[in-house]
Amino acid sequence: MKHLILGTAGHIDHGKTSLVKALTGIDTDRLKEEKARGITIELGFAHLELAGGIRFGIVDVPGHEKFVRTMVAGVGGMDLVMLVIAADEGIMPQTREHLDILRLLGVKSGLIALTKRDMVDPEWLALVTEEVREFTAGSFLENAPIIPVSARTGEGLDALKAELGRLADLSAEKRREGHFRLPVDRVFTMAGFGTVVTGTLLSGEIRVGDELELLPSGREGRVRGIQAHGSKVDTGMAGQRLAVNVQGVDLDQVHRGNVLVPRGVFRATRTVDARLDHLASAPRELKHRATLRLHSATYEVPAQVILLDRDTLLPGESAFVQLRLKEPALLLPGDSYILRVASPATTVGGGVVLDPFPPRRRRRSDEALQLLEVLGSEEHQRICALLVNQSLLSGIAFEEILLRSGIPRKAAETALAGLLPSGEIIQVVREPRTFLSREAFATLKSGLLGEVTAFLATNPLKEGMGKEELKTRLPKRSDQRFFTPLLSAMERDGTLLSERDIVKPAGRVVQSSASSDSLAGKIATFLGEKGSEPPTIKETMERFRCDEKTVRDNLALLVRKGEAVRISSDLFYAAPALNGLREKLVALLQAKGEITPPEYREQTGLSRKYLIPLLEYFDGEKLTIRVGDKRVLRKR
Repeated sequence: MKHLILGTAGHIDHGKTSLVKALTGIDTDRLKEEKARGITIELGFAHLELAGGIRFGIVDVPGHEKFVRTMVAGVGGMDLVMLVIAADEGIMPQTREHLDILRLLGVKSGLIALTKRDMVDPEWLALVTEEVREFTAGSFLENAPIIPVSARTGEGLDALKAELGRLADLSAEKRREGHFRLPVDRVFTMAGFGTVVTGTLLSGEIRVGDELELLPSGREGRVRGIQAHGSKVDTGMAGQRLAVNVQGVDLDQVHRGNVLVPRGVFRATRTVDARLDHLASAPRELKHRATLRLHSATYEVPAQVILLDRDTLLPGESAFVQLRLKEPALLLPGDSYILRVASPATTVGGGVVLDPFPPRRRRRSDEALQLLEVLGSEEHQRICALLVNQSLLSGIAFEEILLRSGIPRKAAETALAGLLPSGEIIQVVREPRTFLSREAFATLKSGLLGEVTAFLATNPLKEGMGKEELKTRLPKRSDQRFFTPLLSAMERDGTLLSERDIVKPAGRVVQSSASSDSLAGKIATFLGEKGSEPPTIKETMERFRCDEKTVRDNLALLVRKGEAVRISSDLFYAAPALNGLREKLVALLQAKGEITPPEYREQTGLSRKYLIPLLEYFDGEKLTIRVGDKRVLRKR
């Protein structure tokens, strides 16, 4: 079964609803006010099956100018449009506005139904047909079939169905791969079931039991049941009109304009880059920073228009813009939108979303305009390269490339695979896959080398810089997960060496000055004199009248030379003294098998200040192992 959405369009009272009823037997006017006034106010829905396995979901939109916002909500997801024009009246104001809206929202195919055929003579019908041909010239309906029909007598209905079937055969179904997306156009509650939402499934498939999320609110729920064209189904497919019973979401928590999506896949945005076509019929020029009403699918929100390459946009012109939304919305690459002014209520333009998560753009930026020129095209490799390059030092994840470009997953995989061998881009993190440009990778490596060099210039006695400290020196906008692959690359190219927990430039040798050698020697002598109870850092500072950094740098130098051993952050032993204490402990344990701290203190004369850190050091060196309050020799 091929599932397509057929929408109506046209001026008020031109017979859209009557024609749908004649085709399907379904009256789409469901409100009392609609029955009383004889006009459509809300969206109406019906379905039509044709030979050859074609099923249309029909969306009947209102024709009155006051309800254009509702009409726009119905256009989202249309595959074909049936532009309805009354033969006795011809082209009217809403006929013109509806055709503008259809073009701006990307509808590509349809036909024209000349209704009320029974109310005019053949000569008048020929004149109206000619008027319609002139009216649609240059639009997507320029060569569309024009079918005279009468909902009252049934004349022309068979011909209309035949043309709908022919157009359906030529139309591609919506993408069933990928994630489901259902803009909500109606919400109600049913006793025993709870909240039900309706809408046209734009992509993917939705199944009973699926975990879902409502955007932009972020409320979560689960699919309890699905109906398609009045029948219960387990799976809804792209191109179908669906009613979805949502569990876990109350009636007052979901509204028209919300979008049902899989949990955790999409996110809402408040800024999008787009192409904007300013209608030639617009009453005036559009100025930079103008605020208009944006409509897309079933959603509407105030939006400020940032013109990226000019200060004004004249009627009939097109430009790249950044749209800054007053409230968050779910907009994806390729989504169509229209812009309307509030007073007088008029459609002035519209276009296509190119990048739903752009940075704030500098106006007249060649770099930004270069990306926007190529977004939406089939130049997938170039798009991926530009997105990676323009991510600078932040890098960009694979899923972000998909969200921002709209490129299908397999095509993006192929494009990136084509860029990696040349080194133009680098996969810097495996999971989630994240990419940097060659230039950004080189900049980050250069920055790390600069940090190490600067650190050692002010710490000449240190062998290198601590890895964890160096990691914190990555730019804030970079991910710290970049550190390990950056360091590995620098080790491979011989820029840096990594030893234990420090990093140093390749070939670094600590050059000690005569004064530092003299001080280090004096500290070594001082440690030796103190024997098994060495001085603290503070005592050493006082003895040699120097600051803490100088003492620690010289102690680190003695440790590297093997003349001293670091027991804790504040305790250093002369190597001979520590060796003597180690030998005494081993001899005691070999003789007794085990020893308690008091017993060791009795044998060595150590105070608790030195005893506990020393025993913990020997545990850490895997000489001893603690068993309760005793130590035993670790088995080798």
